[in-house]
Amino acid sequence: MVDGGSTDGSVDIIRKYAGDLAWWVSEPDQGQGDAIRKGLARAGGKYIAWINSDDYYLPGAIEQAVAALEANPDWGLVYGNVQAVNETGEKINLLEYQPYQLEDLMQFQIIGQPAVFMRREVYERAGGISGSYHYLLDHHLWLRMAALAPMGYIPQTWAVARFHQAAKNTAMAARFASEAQQIAAWMEQEVPFKHRMAAIADNVWAGAYRFGARYLSEGRQYTEALKMYRSAWQKNPQIVLRDWKRLGVTFLGRLGLWKQPLKS
Repeated sequence: MVDGGSTDGSVDIIRKYAGDLAWWVSEPDQGQGDAIRKGLARAGGKYIAWINSDDYYLPGAIEQAVAALEANPDWGLVYGNVQAVNETGEKINLLEYQPYQLEDLMQFQIIGQPAVFMRREVYERAGGISGSYHYLLDHHLWLRMAALAPMGYIPQTWAVARFHQAAKNTAMAARFASEAQQIAAWMEQEVPFKHRMAAIADNVWAGAYRFGARYLSEGRQYTEALKMYRSAWQKNPQIVLRDWKRLGVTFLGRLGLWKQPLKS
């Protein structure tokens, strides 16, 4: 258990359950990536994962993930679906994925971090969590791992993630959008991605802009979201049309006609 020196009462809660924890620490760190690296370095076993304080695993998830990795020794990581809930625990969306390949991740098909389980050996070969990213550090890691070994997908819901206006993914929407573009630019320069980029560069950039537009729209920054959708459209209109519901909400929000969160 790694806490970044919280002053909100988290340490009192950790101490309450300290007897059930193998190890814990509360001290200042250099951000989420630093904390995750620290925790994973202390973790034992050949399979690893992390879960943030707002999120939790569903019963059977860990056993199913381990069984999948045991049955498929070539997989570097395995992932399932994620149930999104709001601040009161109400279900707002089921995030269902597909059996993605490296090229899908490059085009910013995102998989939910709470439902990802990794093979330690591949995690270490990929260099672990990078300190260069603070908002898309998980996606950057999956890219590097997927370049080394196949990924597996199990169509079961393994985790619950909490979404609300104060959550990082909503409150810091513009920074998520910026890091998506940073990763796209990184792939243009980095082996082995730059060789694959030659064939799918427009799709990669359209995916990066679409991803940023979604986050900006969910953060109710509708004007900036529409600008990002426009950039995505210029690269590949078909990728934007996958977001037709969100695009419609964004237009209505810009006109002040949409007040409710989009649940699907």
